[in-house]
Amino acid sequence: MLGLGLAAVFILGAFLPGAHGAGRKRAAPVASLKQRQAGLTAQSRSALLDLYALDSRLAQARGDLGRLRASAEALRLEQERVRREIAVVAGTLRASQRLLGDRLRALYEQGEPNAIAILLGAASLDDAVTRLDELDRSALQGAQAAADAQDGRAKLRGLALELAARAREVQTLEAQAARTAAAVSSARAQRVAYLASLARQRRFTARQIAALAVRARHVVERAQAVQVGGEPSAPTIVAVPTTEGARTLTVTATGYSLPGHTATGLPVGFGVVAVDPAVIPLGTRLTIPGYGEGVAADTGTAVQGTTIDLWFPTLADATAWGRRTVTITLH
Repeated sequence: MLGLGLAAVFILGAFLPGAHGAGRKRAAPVASLKQRQAGLTAQSRSALLDLYALDSRLAQARGDLGRLRASAEALRLEQERVRREIAVVAGTLRASQRLLGDRLRALYEQGEPNAIAILLGAASLDDAVTRLDELDRSALQGAQAAADAQDGRAKLRGLALELAARAREVQTLEAQAARTAAAVSSARAQRVAYLASLARQRRFTARQIAALAVRARHVVERAQAVQVGGEPSAPTIVAVPTTEGARTLTVTATGYSLPGHTATGLPVGFGVVAVDPAVIPLGTRLTIPGYGEGVAADTGTAVQGTTIDLWFPTLADATAWGRRTVTITLH
């Protein structure tokens, strides 16, 4: 039959599990699987663009972190240098203070030199002036050396405090940059995992579509075998022609909800219709008002003549349908 292959493809699409495999939900048809595959591909492209953006942000964050660490190291070295200079100046100050103290002690012990005594003891006026200048200069140099050392130590301590403040600021920025880099790295890892998940879903959907084609061929072969091997002589059926290749038939349709497999070997599912093969050949695609599309893929001892059974996912659905007379279209 011309419509047998298409009918098998339709019903197999109805038996494949849905995107989340939830309970007894109706399985996704071929079109839904292909639509899902297209959606997964679009999501993968979007996630890949996100990954590129995260890579750029991560490179920038790591660069900032490297520069801040270099600045922190430079400040540490500068602090070491200033601490060494403070130690040197402190030693100089102690030496100046010691020399000045020795001089003051000597003056105390020997008595302060008298300018008149220096003049009287000088060989000449120039000698007297020179000796007085040396006395004043010696006293001033000692005091100036001590003052310079104190001033230098104060400046170095001020510089040390400034460097310490800068070091704390850089440490704060370094910690922030490290947290930013860690957060971006974590987001990147999550995006990579998401891409891997999408890839697995795409592979699974591709296997579903491939399995669909294989099972469709098997259904065609089984339906043809059942029809050729056990089809009784068909009674005269009055059918109203519709469009080319299709006809209508008034039947009594009963709803049922039972697990198991069909006469063609398929598991039961929404769209599976049990028919009398003498009236409706197995593999025929059907349009049933109030139910939707279906395929003649099952038989039953109670299904004789112009009667059909429609499968529903729950007993409540089957009971709600009950038994009714409908005019169906055979394709």
